[in-house]
Amino acid sequence: MKANSNIKYLALYLPQYHPIPENDEWWEKGFTEWTNVAKAKPLFKGHYQPILPADLGFYDLRVPEIQEEQAKLAKTYGIDGFIYYQYWFGNKKMLLEKPAERMLANKNVDIPFCFCWANETWKGIWHGLKESSILIEQKYPGKQDYSDYFDYLLPFFLDERYIKIDNKPVFCLYKIKDIPDLDLFLDFFNELAQKNGFSGIYFISVGYPDLDIVKKDKRINGIIGADTFSQIRYNYDPFFSNNTLRNYELRIKRKMGYTSEIVHRKKPLIIDYERTIKELNIKINNPKLIPCVIPNWDNSARSGQKSLIIHNSNPALWEKHLDEMVTELKKHPENPPFIVIKSWNEWAEGNYLEPDRKFGRQWLEAVRNVKNKYND
Repeated sequence: MKANSNIKYLALYLPQYHPIPENDEWWEKGFTEWTNVAKAKPLFKGHYQPILPADLGFYDLRVPEIQEEQAKLAKTYGIDGFIYYQYWFGNKKMLLEKPAERMLANKNVDIPFCFCWANETWKGIWHGLKESSILIEQKYPGKQDYSDYFDYLLPFFLDERYIKIDNKPVFCLYKIKDIPDLDLFLDFFNELAQKNGFSGIYFISVGYPDLDIVKKDKRINGIIGADTFSQIRYNYDPFFSNNTLRNYELRIKRKMGYTSEIVHRKKPLIIDYERTIKELNIKINNPKLIPCVIPNWDNSARSGQKSLIIHNSNPALWEKHLDEMVTELKKHPENPPFIVIKSWNEWAEGNYLEPDRKFGRQWLEAVRNVKNKYND
């Protein structure tokens, strides 16, 4: 077996591309991510906006053929599975659940998948509003709610396409530190999984700065490296030891005239992609770490002048970034065998692999090139 032949390339998947009553109420009738994408404008000379889809167009995830085409496209270019963001707000309240439900019922969507519980309160400011008002609050009602949540997830866990390791369904937790009764949640989900024929749950945490307890907790099997957006936008210290990216942001802020670490920007924060991936200087320093890599980032379609723009990204530099991370992961066979790509289709954040009108399929071709390089 080749040294990295068991490494799986998983891409985060946003199920936002269909109207829901809540978005109709909060934004406008028929709102989806495409609403912001289509109205985006360049904010400076050389700014690549609007970023528009190519092969799949402005799709609607209510159409089954779209998910079939996504699966076919992803598998053709070396993506081994999707990590669907899953929104359970407590008391059986969900949003954007229909695409995953339709995928479950449609065996023609023949790509492996797992879930990431995006346990986070939604706020209007994320979409460029001046107010940070709460749209819908993430709640944790307790054990019965966790039981209801598990019952909802069980048909997905039982599906042959659901990603499992050692008979454990893979389940990612976006904000593990926000779960107030974490011990109860982890133990109860493991218990319910075992009662249903599994060996437990393969929990993966998304990386945040205060994860010492997660590193030591045997119930947590992996930690996805903190993504670049979180590291820069919210001033989190990176999960990585050298702290270089945060220091780089502070240097940029000083040049812009800011004296405080808390910045309410009137202009976008612009950082060069090549410089960014150099500053990250990611080294695997924990046996649970799962590298998280980004091909691009520009959320100005959502946030306008408050946005973060990682400028000058292109498929060649993306291929270099991905290649370096695979090389690093190959040095650590004890680590979980995943590379997480952020993301498959977060178009309003300028963070995607799907074909666009400027580069076509080159983002995907870069993935295939790297994968083939290590599988030869």
